[in-house]
Amino acid sequence: MIKGRVWLYGDHVNTDLIIPGRYLDDYDLRSLSEHAMEDIDISFSRNVKSGDIIVAGRNFGCGSSREQAPAVLRQKGVGAVLADSVARIFYRNAINIGLPVVICPRVSTQLRAGDVATVDMQLGSITRESDGLEIRFAPPPDFLLEILDRGGLVPYMRERLSR
Repeated sequence: MIKGRVWLYGDHVNTDLIIPGRYLDDYDLRSLSEHAMEDIDISFSRNVKSGDIIVAGRNFGCGSSREQAPAVLRQKGVGAVLADSVARIFYRNAINIGLPVVICPRVSTQLRAGDVATVDMQLGSITRESDGLEIRFAPPPDFLLEILDRGGLVPYMRERLSR
């Protein structure tokens, strides 16, 4: 279960908005993450809390395939990204580093900034805590849940190969 405060963004939030390219000469993820979302929301990096949830419209994570985009969100403690739709490369990069991503059409119209929501990846449900509204989505397949549970593809593969 993932429970956190909602940060709401619109359509076409690209990887350059998630982590501006001008900072990519810094390879330290901790310092790089201090610039997460700053070109779309200057308050995000200093106010996001562990477990908070990004909710977005269509095509979240579009643009370049930079792996730093999901990595800085995870570094900042983002518990999950929920979006109407997601760029496929962002989705795969996020899963690979252990950041849960949920594709749920119209989720951006059902949650508001500041709401507290609980996400159950296995059941495929999002609950808005203020009134109990339940939003359903198709849960990821078991193997993706296992990858997320292990913290990403590398830890998942290490475990599988050590058996």
